[in-house]
Amino acid sequence: MRKIEENIFKVLMILSTIMISSTLFMILYTIFSKGIGSLSWDMVSKIPEGGFYIGKGGGILNAIVGSIYITIGSTLLGLLISLPIVIYINVYAKRNATLASITRLSYDILFGIPSIVYGAFGFAIMVYMGLKTSLLAGIITVTLMIIPILVRAIDEVVRVVPEDMSNAVFALGGTRYETAKIILRQSIPGIITAILLSFGRAIGDAACVLFTAGFTDSIPTSLDQPAATLPLSIFFQLSSPIQEVQNRAYAAAVILTIIVLIINIVAKIASKNLSKNKI
Repeated sequence: MRKIEENIFKVLMILSTIMISSTLFMILYTIFSKGIGSLSWDMVSKIPEGGFYIGKGGGILNAIVGSIYITIGSTLLGLLISLPIVIYINVYAKRNATLASITRLSYDILFGIPSIVYGAFGFAIMVYMGLKTSLLAGIITVTLMIIPILVRAIDEVVRVVPEDMSNAVFALGGTRYETAKIILRQSIPGIITAILLSFGRAIGDAACVLFTAGFTDSIPTSLDQPAATLPLSIFFQLSSPIQEVQNRAYAAAVILTIIVLIINIVAKIASKNLSKNKI
């Protein structure tokens, strides 16, 4: 009987793996088969010209640069906010302290809130403060969205670090600050994974920046100017009834997929190398 149950679960796991792998393959096949033919150097090196969204010339350089600006800015800002929170609830606060438990519960709730809600919240703040759609507003809103991802992911990694390591530092006369540095150094591969997750969420989200970053055919040169993003560029082009424009949308999706793939590869290599150098 036990052998039968084991075989049943083994078959289910194999089927699940095949289903997930097939889904990924179909997504990539659809995007590349429809978009690779429209992919050109002009797509990645030029901003949209007049009539771009009805089939005329130009490219999506504005959306590529805008996405990179917002994603890097929000990821760095989110990391600067998330790390102190994780350090406090794991090093400075007592284990299973009420404040730490409430903090974790709060970020669990925030993690599940849809991105469109963050976009609406960011828009409400902009209206209240009299701000306009801009690169800065997009960065702030996306930062709010990815902070729960960073906190949850980094917190889980830090909690895996053996408690004996902290006790050993304290036994040697180390301070909590020195303990935090050692714990963070041990958690670097996991922190990189958390950054990767937040980066992928930030660069691929459209709803969060729809009301806050705006959209423009130009490349922003300051924080108070609107910024285009790849997800919104894909959305606007897919909304067109012109087949050529729709194919360009799939080409933009190919570019977005390649960017995420490059970030994944770089993060994997960095995480592997840093893991070898941990103390």
